[in-house]
Amino acid sequence: MKILVINCGSSSLKYQLIDMDDEKLLAKGNFERIGEEQAFLTHKVNGEKYVINKPTFNHTDALKIVLEQLMHNEYGVIESLKEIDAIGHRIVAGGEYFDKSELVTPDVLDKIEKCIPLAPLHNPAALQGIKACSEVMPGVPMSVVFDTAFHQTMPIENFLYPIPYEYYEKYRIRKYGAHGTSHQFVSKRAAELMGKDIKDLNIVTCHLGQGASICAIKGGKSIDTSMGLSPLGGIAMVTRSGDLDPTVVTEIMERDGLTAKEVNTLLNKKSGLYGITGLDPDFRVIESASDTNERAKVAIEIFTKTIAQFIAKYAVSLNGIDAIVFTGGIGENQINVRKKIIEYLEWMGAKLDVEANNVKSEETEISTPDSKIKMYIIPTDEEMVIARDTKYLVENM
Repeated sequence: MKILVINCGSSSLKYQLIDMDDEKLLAKGNFERIGEEQAFLTHKVNGEKYVINKPTFNHTDALKIVLEQLMHNEYGVIESLKEIDAIGHRIVAGGEYFDKSELVTPDVLDKIEKCIPLAPLHNPAALQGIKACSEVMPGVPMSVVFDTAFHQTMPIENFLYPIPYEYYEKYRIRKYGAHGTSHQFVSKRAAELMGKDIKDLNIVTCHLGQGASICAIKGGKSIDTSMGLSPLGGIAMVTRSGDLDPTVVTEIMERDGLTAKEVNTLLNKKSGLYGITGLDPDFRVIESASDTNERAKVAIEIFTKTIAQFIAKYAVSLNGIDAIVFTGGIGENQINVRKKIIEYLEWMGAKLDVEANNVKSEETEISTPDSKIKMYIIPTDEEMVIARDTKYLVENM
């Protein structure tokens, strides 16, 4: 069974084609700047990269170009679209409607649309991707896999906000979390590496990238996570503020006369480490400047210390931690970031193997033999989670 995994952004379309008979990646790529004359596709097959520059103004046309590359007469990996047995879509917000992946139906699409206020940038783009696939490949079964579904096991005391209960009843305002597929994948892999049943483990997973979240996983189930109603909550991120005193928001709105939409943009796209430093909104740039730039140094300290504080907080929620996992672009590649976080946790008995930590994007145990907590770098594979769920759903239609 060959499954096409689709992850649509407002102006992008990421994809992977996976042969699920042996879980082999056949091709992958990213179409960027959709809607512009400068749109381009980066397509990768067997380590080779092909760049296609072509003005593309909607996701349907972008998908057609992607499919052309998959069937290309020189580097194609399939001969016909009939070889694609199913399509899996990543959906950021499923609200309380979904605690598992689902096949696409009109009712499912209606509920995804109702969740747009929870992910105003992501859910509309995903719906565009589903529409594009249905137009270009009608009749091919499709699934939707939700970032929020994994966190639906959180107990009410961990997801309910201390505001008037009527807002939960009327609008379902609560903590939903994000990155669920990543947290699920790396926690399962950590249990395998430890040679233990995940049902017997307390694991904290740290998905650290442009967006970042921490998750407390007990017995394989999420019981708490740092992101909240939206992906804005939790730790300070590259351009997102993370948790704030709510008065900060109202004060800025009143002083600068900002609308709710404007302040939402400010907190999502102009804050975080980028907001503190004024440097490029790229973690690598900010981290490399921290030796000489005082604001960059402060920003990195805020980032690493806040992560350590969340891990310590989840030690209370879990009644102890057996393993900590680092994943995501920053978690997998930033050696000094992992080192700083673990230094804050030495009081818990966490001991870093400095030499083992000196790697990037490699599955590695980075704790010493006498560390009380096992620590790992585990590259995430959210696409594989989507493909596996899609395969299961299609085979059990």
